[in-house]
Amino acid sequence: MNEKSNVLRDKTFSFAVEIIKNHKILVEKKEFVMSKQLLRSGTAIGALVREAGNAESRADFIHKLGISQKECDETIYWLELLKEADYITQTEFNNLSQQATELLKIIRSSILTAKGKIKNS
Repeated sequence: MNEKSNVLRDKTFSFAVEIIKNHKILVEKKEFVMSKQLLRSGTAIGALVREAGNAESRADFIHKLGISQKECDETIYWLELLKEADYITQTEFNNLSQQATELLKIIRSSILTAKGKIKNS
């Protein structure tokens, strides 16, 4: 695994921990449906990055990161919905959304780099 992958792995793990903490708070507020969706998608990002690290081929790596990218975008959707429904504050939204957007950019960059290596092979 290269340096970029390790950064992504660490950032997705830290993000998952933040999502878990926010899920606990949302459950205390009696919000169960959206909080579960957020928990699922927000923790799946890192799990899929880990899977990509053990990919059987470059195509498998790209595929797993592609799913991680989708989960990341879905997480941003749930955050937007929770903010608009007043379950999370603007500050909470800004913090988590900023982290998710950063992850999305790193994942997209990794996918493009891997696709570029396939073309140049």
